[in-house]
Amino acid sequence: MTDASVSADPRPPLPDAFPERLVEGYRAFRSGRYPTEEERYRRLAEAGQKPQIMIIGCCDSRVAPEVIFDAGPGEIFVVRNVANLVPPYTPDGELHGTSAALEFAVVALKVKHIVVMGHGRCGGIAAALAEEGEPLTPGDFIGRWMAQIDPIAAKVRGDGAVPHEHKQRALEHEGVRLSIHNLTTFPCVAQRVAKGSLRLHGAWFDVSEGELHMLDPTTRRFGVVRDGGSFVCD
Repeated sequence: MTDASVSADPRPPLPDAFPERLVEGYRAFRSGRYPTEEERYRRLAEAGQKPQIMIIGCCDSRVAPEVIFDAGPGEIFVVRNVANLVPPYTPDGELHGTSAALEFAVVALKVKHIVVMGHGRCGGIAAALAEEGEPLTPGDFIGRWMAQIDPIAAKVRGDGAVPHEHKQRALEHEGVRLSIHNLTTFPCVAQRVAKGSLRLHGAWFDVSEGELHMLDPTTRRFGVVRDGGSFVCD
């Protein structure tokens, strides 16, 4: 037996240099979490998903709803996009990913709650708050997407007496409020809200502190959820 044959890795290389970190995570999942939830996965595969909650969150890698809410498979239906925005109802025949996910969650899955969750230090919100710059690509997909909050961003940006970090948080909060309003422009949502079979909620996650803030629908102010479950307005 040669030295080369002894040291050679018996495993074939991953296709197209697939990230080893993901494979390691998958192995940990298969040996750790999956055995404890194997029966649950089988039930979900056979009976289908029936989540009660939809979460509309940001695609930022720091704010995964499944992690923040310690959710198991099948518990929450999640759609994520830049800055967790919900565009208004626009039946124009174009491609609408967030609207499609919303329609499926409300009409097909019949979720009972929709949570729009923003977060601190959001890059999309920071871009909207900044003065106009060059598009990242000729398509300017981010710029076009964030344009839906331009009027609010201009108002927040114009308050010169407020520190920038406070403006950032204010616009993150306003983005959540706007998205909740836009949810009500969808007939399938408005009808179910009126009947009481669907409720809309706003939330904001503080990345640096790991704290969840919820939107009070009466005062329209955010408040932090303490470890004991109490709610304290900001």
